[in-house]
Amino acid sequence: MSVPGTKTRVGPYELGKTLGEGSFAKVKFAKNVKTGDCFAIKVLDKNQVLQHKMVENIKREISTMKLIKHPNVVQLHEVLASKTKIYIVLDYVDGGELFDKIVGQGRLKEDEARRYFHQLINAVDYCHSRGVFHRDLKPENLLLDSYGVLKVSDFGLSAFGPQIREKDGLLHTACGTPNYVAPEVLFGKGYDGKASDLWSCGVILFVLMAGYLPFDDENTMNLYKKIFKASYSFPPWFSSGAKRLIKQILDPNPLTRITMAQILEDPWFKKDYKPPCFQQDHDVSLDDVDAVFNDSEEHLVTERKEKPQSLNAFALISRSQGFNLGSLFEKETMGTIRRETTFTSQRPANEIMSRIEEAAKPLGFNVKKHNYKMKLQGDKTGRKGHLSVATEVFEVAPSLHMVELRKTGGDTLEFHKFYKNFQTGLKDIVWKAEPISEEDK
Repeated sequence: MSVPGTKTRVGPYELGKTLGEGSFAKVKFAKNVKTGDCFAIKVLDKNQVLQHKMVENIKREISTMKLIKHPNVVQLHEVLASKTKIYIVLDYVDGGELFDKIVGQGRLKEDEARRYFHQLINAVDYCHSRGVFHRDLKPENLLLDSYGVLKVSDFGLSAFGPQIREKDGLLHTACGTPNYVAPEVLFGKGYDGKASDLWSCGVILFVLMAGYLPFDDENTMNLYKKIFKASYSFPPWFSSGAKRLIKQILDPNPLTRITMAQILEDPWFKKDYKPPCFQQDHDVSLDDVDAVFNDSEEHLVTERKEKPQSLNAFALISRSQGFNLGSLFEKETMGTIRRETTFTSQRPANEIMSRIEEAAKPLGFNVKKHNYKMKLQGDKTGRKGHLSVATEVFEVAPSLHMVELRKTGGDTLEFHKFYKNFQTGLKDIVWKAEPISEEDK
């Protein structure tokens, strides 16, 4: 049975739940025990980094990202290392993905879409000016903070794949999600990182305003053909100004595609545009980056397991941000459905596990169980591989359990579809707090 177990300490950070998982890294919620500030820490396995010969790429990109401080970019604060792991300390952005907002609310109004596009272009322009390219821009990498401000994540950290800038000055090796990737990247030849990032920005603007992708097809080759030809059509509600700008961005020829400087002067873009005001910190130390990759014993941190404070039931339940005791499942926070959710149940843990398995299998998921953790793996390959969902059952009190579900792989849109069908099969085991009546207030 999972109970609030031992906490892991890395340097001044106490690591919490897993926020996301990728091929080479896990992202953990963390709190600085000295200041109380919250962060997201990307944890990489050193052996994997060495095996895939990624050391120089990662060192270069981390060094560059430490120098980048922009209000619309998730900031990299510091880097730590133990004997076996590398810890990259990043901003914790708690407002969810922009994509969740689109799925929850549908397409955005033109003015709202433009406001987010302004922030996206601000971030991309700033990073490009410092030689950093994203190479995998998509709505899942666009996060919102608690004030609704856009933050671009994984900027520069796409070097966790083997991209190489060769003698021709162009980037090589395709990466990214096909629907958002520029045609020159799909061709597999060298490409200009600035021009390919702008293409992805154009696709994102289309998605924000339309609520669906400009290029989409079940068949990958058909999808590629549509992208190569820039074959898409606008819905009727797009203004002429928006259509004109998107056409210039989604130009399949990178040499004639609109440039960043031209976007900044576009009439549609310039409406209500306010350049960001911020101070660039020039006094940034890269000593921690050097120490991480020099295997300096004196700079290594150790992972320490510590006993946590005991939590009462309601404190544990409320640790899942946005959870509302008045609802069966965590439905909406700021108009979004998150990539993770939590519910409570008064049923025995074994029954909860069985019911989760029963609800998942008809939806085409294979179930792997280990103690009171489960991994649900979709048997169909989606746009971003197989959808996978991790679940864990926590004992809050002898007769009360909390169940946490989170997407660990696959497409966000597919996770939303799964989530809606999945919750239907579990409604009768979910505990709901009775609403407070007027007499009790």
